[in-house]
Amino acid sequence: MSNINYVDICCGLAWGDEAKGKIVSSLASTGNYDYVCRWAGGNNAGHTIYIDNEKYHTHLIPSGIFFNIPSIIGPDCVIHEKSFFKELEYLSENNFDTRVIKISPKAHIVTDEHIKQDIQHIHKIQGTTARGIAPCYRDKYARKGIQAYKVESFKSFLWDEKLSGNILCEGAQGFWLDINHGNYPYVTSSTTLPYGACSLGFPHQYIRHIYGAAKIYDTRSGTDSLFPEKLLEDEELLSVALKGKEYGVTTGRPRKVNWLNLDKLIKAINITGTTYIIISKTDVLQELNLFRLFYNNKLCSYHSIDDMKLYINNIIKKKCKLIQFITYSDSVNIDNILN
Repeated sequence: MSNINYVDICCGLAWGDEAKGKIVSSLASTGNYDYVCRWAGGNNAGHTIYIDNEKYHTHLIPSGIFFNIPSIIGPDCVIHEKSFFKELEYLSENNFDTRVIKISPKAHIVTDEHIKQDIQHIHKIQGTTARGIAPCYRDKYARKGIQAYKVESFKSFLWDEKLSGNILCEGAQGFWLDINHGNYPYVTSSTTLPYGACSLGFPHQYIRHIYGAAKIYDTRSGTDSLFPEKLLEDEELLSVALKGKEYGVTTGRPRKVNWLNLDKLIKAINITGTTYIIISKTDVLQELNLFRLFYNNKLCSYHSIDDMKLYINNIIKKKCKLIQFITYSDSVNIDNILN
């Protein structure tokens, strides 16, 4: 433990799909980290990564793989064997060294029966990804799950549970999908908050920066009473969805779009302890010439993206005392803004 210098964490501040993968990729590319770790969830999440203008997708494996950094799948993650090895094959075919991938022996295994139960009993009602995640976590907490160290095919990947140097932790999904803070029951089955990263085996005192990811507008995959079907009938919001190419990396499902809810963003920033916030996809609103957000339950409009940014900055700086840095990015590039 004394060999850890610091831990940086990237978490989502909305409902997932906030460009966490691009942020982690940008951070990892600096060469400043010795490990990149995922702390929760399974292959129900997805990251899109751009390396030398080439686009890659991951679902469970941490983004350190793209920079030959040891990539840890933590003890509160859940793993489906066939899906894991399919992702491994995809990465190998693209010439990434999969030997850097390690799995906590305490991670739990998603079985085909878990997936079957998800499809039959949960997916249609709650709009899950049908990946068996909830039934797997149910069995974990019922003390009848299967841990990775008991599965023969994972033995060569098992992690020795040691960390050292500089650690980067990569979140899955977002604050408003957290099992405790989200719109229950339309939530995920694990914690998406940065304190969950401590499950990897370090105390919170080692945390240095928390990078919070958001978009300039809100999106949501799956079912949620906060994102009613009528949003799909709003022509302006549909134009944002089309321009922003809003569909899930893992499922391909179209995302519902709404204007940024600044009240919810402020709450997410403050509860996560975010110190650096990165707000992406500003180019989408700029190309459409649509600049709106909700604040104090009112829809506010702006003349330009600069006016909208200035308003957001002023409110966040006033309401979020831990914020040290606010920055914006477009749909693809987050290079050089985090260093």
